[in-house]
Amino acid sequence: MSHLKCAIEDSVASLRNLSTLEEPLDRAALLVLRALLGGHKLLVCGNGGSASDATHLATEFLCRFKEERRPYPAISLTANGEFMTAVCNDYHADEIFARQVWGLAEKGDVLIAITTSGKSKNIVRALEEANRKGVESIAFLGRDGGFTKGIATIDLIVPGTVTARIQEAQKVLYHALCEMVEEKLPRN
Repeated sequence: MSHLKCAIEDSVASLRNLSTLEEPLDRAALLVLRALLGGHKLLVCGNGGSASDATHLATEFLCRFKEERRPYPAISLTANGEFMTAVCNDYHADEIFARQVWGLAEKGDVLIAITTSGKSKNIVRALEEANRKGVESIAFLGRDGGFTKGIATIDLIVPGTVTARIQEAQKVLYHALCEMVEEKLPRN
């Protein structure tokens, strides 16, 4: 079988497993909807490819997903390189998201954290800081959830061992979340 056919088959198998996440995804959509309708914001973070996904997800809410509507506040915590390098220099890379949660998050906001391994210490620290501040959170995790599992308000765990397949499946989850929320958001 060719590489492409194998990738397609593996991706389809990974996507089929997502149906087991319907209930926690419904809860995540309600959490996001409640925050945005309450005048609060989303804070989104991840590392590497998940950093790109964090920015992508925040953009879907701040710009629009499918329908013409007003923008809703969503901030990618990965988009400020100057801040992140300052934290790495003055503190530690494990603190790059936690310090932003500390400085920006307010009760009623939602932190969305993304890690394909479930083993990103800076994601753990961000979730811990959210908990300390009473901010609810959603964790998009991969594999078995790693040591991040159980820290967030809601875990969405995509099982698997191949990072690319986990990221593809997580993208389907993000887009489903956007659809579920956007259809209930006021247009203006």
